[in-house]
Amino acid sequence: MARLRWLSRVIILLTAFALGACQSPYRAKRTQPDVVDHAQSRAMTTYYAQVQGDLLQQGLLRTDRGIENTPYSAEDLARNFTKIALYDEYQRGFSGMVKREAESHLRRWEAPIFVQLHFGSSVPEGKQAIDRVRIADYVSHLADVTGHDIRMTSTDGNFKIYIVSEEERRDLGPTITKSLPHLTLPDLRGITNMSRSTYCLVYALSEGTSFIYSRAFAVIRAEHPDLMRQSCFHEEIAQGLGLANDSPKARPSIFNDDEEFALLTIQDEQMLKMLYDPRLSIGMTAKEAAPIITLLAHELMPPL
Repeated sequence: MARLRWLSRVIILLTAFALGACQSPYRAKRTQPDVVDHAQSRAMTTYYAQVQGDLLQQGLLRTDRGIENTPYSAEDLARNFTKIALYDEYQRGFSGMVKREAESHLRRWEAPIFVQLHFGSSVPEGKQAIDRVRIADYVSHLADVTGHDIRMTSTDGNFKIYIVSEEERRDLGPTITKSLPHLTLPDLRGITNMSRSTYCLVYALSEGTSFIYSRAFAVIRAEHPDLMRQSCFHEEIAQGLGLANDSPKARPSIFNDDEEFALLTIQDEQMLKMLYDPRLSIGMTAKEAAPIITLLAHELMPPL
């Protein structure tokens, strides 16, 4: 879905951060200013309903998982995994993140992941219930795919997801600072003052110069219609596991700015399997990981 794609990038300061966001090149036929007034949430709800409708009319936001008309080879899988798991799209600049791709290191979690949901008061109870079921099912699926311990929790989560309205997100500053104390002021403002072209985002954090994730913080717009909402859940949670970058050559995949796929595809699942395969070590560079990546890709895509 249209998310800002500065996805999980790691910035080494006192702490290593990876930011993953969903941003799309999509532009609505009828433009609206980024600055919203006190009718913010209603205006955003109308706007994103239009975005989803336009994308669907173009045949985008597919939900078939890439089963139809999207062939790819083991070589494609290896190349896409390397680009998405071992490169960052954005780097730290003086005023925050700047778009500048650079090679990074393999990052993932070692400790169990406890996903905790937080809803703004603007989200009706019925919609909260639907979101909880969908996210719980997805988290369970990711645990099966990766072989990693990922589960839901109601308290003390280390992977927090906030589903909030425009107004509620602007007030999240203290909560974000508490969860991500080393986040810079420009990055904090990038969340609280999120442009409407950023549909959702996730920050993943590792301590010191480590590449082991220990915390993640995701923000999803409450104004999204159903499919865009699910798409944000799928991409931001998967990115928070360590698939940090995106690539225009990755197809079928949600790690691609073209918005062709709304939900996790078969290739995305294969990349998650590779990411958590113990034959790959945390901190590996693309060069170090290359022979193992090739082996894993051919295991997952045996010749016909």
